[in-house]
Amino acid sequence: MRKLRYIVFVIYMLLISIAAGAQDKKMENAELLTDKYDYSQAIKVYMQLEKKGYRTASLYKKLGDAYYFNNEPESAIRWYRELFKLKKEIIEPEYYYRLAQSLKTIGKYEDANKLLEQFTEKKGTDLRAELFDKNKNYLNAIESNSGRYKINITDISTSVSDYGPAFYGDNMVVFASNRDSLGFTGIKDRWTRQSFTALYSAEITPKGNLVRAKKFSSKVQTKLHESTPAFTKNKQVMYFTRNNFNDGKIQKDSKDHILLKIYRAEADGEKWKNVKELPFTSNIYNTAHPCLSPDEKTLYFASDMPGGYGQSDIYSVSINEDGSFGAPENLGPGINTEGRETFPFVTEDKLYFSSDGHPGLGGLDVFVAKKEDNGIFAKANNVGEPINCHWDDFGFIINEENRTGYFTSNRKSGIGYDDIYAFTEYIALDFSCRQFISGIVSDKAKGTVFAETKVVLLDADLKPIDEVLTDEAGVYYFSVDCEKNYYVKCEKETYITKELPVEITETVGDVILPLALEKPEVIVEEVINPLANATPVVGMDLAKKFSIEQIYFDVGRYTITPDASKQLDILVKFMNEFPTSKIDIRAHTDSRGPAKQNQLLSENRARAIVAYLIKKGIATERLSGKGYGETMLVNKCADWIKCTEEEHRQNRRSEFIITYL
Repeated sequence: MRKLRYIVFVIYMLLISIAAGAQDKKMENAELLTDKYDYSQAIKVYMQLEKKGYRTASLYKKLGDAYYFNNEPESAIRWYRELFKLKKEIIEPEYYYRLAQSLKTIGKYEDANKLLEQFTEKKGTDLRAELFDKNKNYLNAIESNSGRYKINITDISTSVSDYGPAFYGDNMVVFASNRDSLGFTGIKDRWTRQSFTALYSAEITPKGNLVRAKKFSSKVQTKLHESTPAFTKNKQVMYFTRNNFNDGKIQKDSKDHILLKIYRAEADGEKWKNVKELPFTSNIYNTAHPCLSPDEKTLYFASDMPGGYGQSDIYSVSINEDGSFGAPENLGPGINTEGRETFPFVTEDKLYFSSDGHPGLGGLDVFVAKKEDNGIFAKANNVGEPINCHWDDFGFIINEENRTGYFTSNRKSGIGYDDIYAFTEYIALDFSCRQFISGIVSDKAKGTVFAETKVVLLDADLKPIDEVLTDEAGVYYFSVDCEKNYYVKCEKETYITKELPVEITETVGDVILPLALEKPEVIVEEVINPLANATPVVGMDLAKKFSIEQIYFDVGRYTITPDASKQLDILVKFMNEFPTSKIDIRAHTDSRGPAKQNQLLSENRARAIVAYLIKKGIATERLSGKGYGETMLVNKCADWIKCTEEEHRQNRRSEFIITYL
């Protein structure tokens, strides 16, 4: 009997081992399919494994990724969430980002932003994390940029994929489409399961529609992909994207991938000749989506070549007079991130491109950067809705003379997998530096938030320039210019008015400024009894000796605030208890700003305190006051020394010295 049990046990373990081996083999096969971008087939294998109980972090990652890269975000969300049900320490930061991006496509921005917060905590050095951390009000920024365009789907859009338009002269557009497979009906792209794309041309109508699509040229067509062309103004040279296909042979990299390369062709009547790959293309990385600068001296393109920032970056390369090319140059971290930056288009002073690394609405969004004085494109701005949506938006081109153009989107309201839309720009984007001040208004003691509460934005001279009401969550926000100082003021009945200074800089990014309101406190009659602790003497600083909090002023201000008045009322009580006492008020500033201005500011502060005490009944002859500007700092924070706001605040103080008793 024991021997029989042993034999049964061995057979059982053998069957488990065989089953496990079979599962591992299926997993390997699915991973091979994923590596070849055959996501549809890979998903079938992964799903078979999951139904058989093969539920691991690795499976959920692979399954979520397959749907994510196959542009099926709802299914990606399902499997990424299964991944997050497991122990979170095994989840790489990238999956927080991918789940967040997927959630955006279904409008779940609050959930997405929570994940982006965690992504930032786990991978703060990531450029995408830095951008989110500096632009947490990105949805408000996008909203402020929105509504500048009117869009319409064009008549050339079909039920399959039409994308990547390029101007061909003044009256035509050339684009990519897989509406047929050029006679190779049995050949399909493993990724999309659709025919390979070819180049088509379409006429531009007076109203900007695209009509009468037809094959562009058979001389540049192969049995694989051709797409995203760019033409010289005289239409004699074309740059375009094509699979790595030369002399009738398909070339693959070490992972069996057929990569993308940029090719150049010369016009020969209505045909094209001398089709050659550009010298900076490679068999080990992709180059794609070329566009020419208006002077035709620079070619911009997207690539995943080594040394970049992310999955694909935007590069530029100079075109020499003899037709040779310089070395490709990465456009840098102002444009590129660890995500995808692709489909560049350049005008005289602007770069348009698509990205899923900069804060956006979901998928690829269209961004624009203005060329700075040094010739660098340094800051990306989301162009807003309706160009951008929850889904992929890319391939943006514009004629800046008549402010019309075209872009591609796979939004669900379209006709096919990718559709080409026409647009008119009615309002140009304001490129001046803008940031956001935002926060929650709440009761400091109870923590409850205040909806429908007025918050006022004031300039540096205390002039109101905007006001808003908080929303149901107690949130307010203002859009403001960079490199300026502001004040945010909140008034609510039965609460002390709160007014705080804000310094806006481009490098710091958005400012989060919560406003916690307090009830006015009644000053207790016995708040101070000087004789209880020590006898006051001449030369004593009452603020220090009797724990009277120093009177701090906001940046550039000499107004007596409600908090300051409570402290000054303690001083009034002391002088009433010692009717012969005299006090010298000494006001100080921090080191920021011109010394002469700080001197005047401190003198005004001293006068303001003296005036308050006189108003409370203290005789003028018992008071003296002087401003010392920045001459008596209490810490290291002199000119040009970098200090925190709190360290500067310590220098904006007042002292109350007993000169007579």
